Amino acid sequence: MEYLKLCDSDYRFMLVVWEHAPVSSGTLVTLCNEVLGWKKSTTYTTIKKLSEKGYIKNENAVVSVLIEKERVQRDESAYFVERTFGGSLPQFLAAFLGGKKISAKEAEKIKELIDQHSVK
Repeated sequence: MEYLKLCDSDYRFMLVVWEHAPVSSGTLVTLCNEVLGWKKSTTYTTIKKLSEKGYIKNENAVVSVLIEKERVQRDESAYFVERTFGGSLPQFLAAFLGGKKISAKEAEKIKELIDQHSVK
């Protein structure tokens, strides 16, 4: 299976885009400088790269989202579980909890999610 994956810097850039899109490229340059400490050239290079990869669109100097944040998060999470735990959610959960205790409310929410996504 092919997963959508972003390197850390591209993901941090996309967080800014997801929060502000549609956004003018000039405003995006300012935001990336403030939030990420990037120079203008870095922002424009990243806009070009992620436009070519199909994550965003830059038309008439307005950057908009083509791939939603939730899709990227889902794919990156699935890739991580597949690569690190052989696709085993129970192994992932055991490692993630690592002896930590969770509240009854958190446990109930996890149970609800499992019920919603279980094959009946």
